[in-house]
Amino acid sequence: MTRIPLPHAFLDLPLAHRALHDRTTGRIENSPAAIRSAIEAGYGIEIDLQLSSDGVAMVFHDETLDRLTDETGPVAARTAADLTGIRLKDSADTIPTLADVLAVVAGRVPLLIEIKDQSLTMGPTDGRLEAATAEALQDYQGPVAVMSFNPSSVHHMARLAPDIPRGITTSAYDPADWAPLPEDICDRLRDIPDYEATGAGFVSHEAADLARPRLNELKAMGATILCWTIRSPEDEALARHVADNVTFEGYRAALPA
Repeated sequence: MTRIPLPHAFLDLPLAHRALHDRTTGRIENSPAAIRSAIEAGYGIEIDLQLSSDGVAMVFHDETLDRLTDETGPVAARTAADLTGIRLKDSADTIPTLADVLAVVAGRVPLLIEIKDQSLTMGPTDGRLEAATAEALQDYQGPVAVMSFNPSSVHHMARLAPDIPRGITTSAYDPADWAPLPEDICDRLRDIPDYEATGAGFVSHEAADLARPRLNELKAMGATILCWTIRSPEDEALARHVADNVTFEGYRAALPA
């Protein structure tokens, strides 16, 4: 399986986690306003994808609508037309599709796309969200990469979009933080066993766990190490001892001179 390295653009600019959001100013996470703000500020962007009931990739973090909108229930139970009509709380924006976001970004800054686990167990997925992602990206021009906590999703992307850089989102997998995910699955995923088999070129690892020896092994293999989520300049300085770049929120990360 061909390993596609992460483009250097992903190392030049800090990545705004769920775009450059600030609820107090109406820029909700993963919203068009937050995406435009990140572009204007000169940052790269990280976004999340969920799947509509009719197979469209939607830019939204949670599995349910409850936290970020006045609606309730699973995102996957609504059509794309329904979802794009739902307003985000404290915002004039509605939920965008991936195609909407790609049209806004238009290659101007690096775009890191996290495909959210659709199995809810880090198990095999049906590939529908991955197929929708690959279709939306087919003609996209600009630095873009995909990743997922679920190795099955990364396998799907290797098959569906082999030329797009792919990586694994990784964690310390503390079972207390990941409940109800079974402890044996946490134990398996903790040491990033699927990096080689998925043809990944990078990982985005939990910032508090950057001392994990496995990351040094991966760096020695040529992997790029990103991390999530940095919330202060002090934490960013520490993370950069290991990580090649950071995903940040809640402050303005320093841009290259």
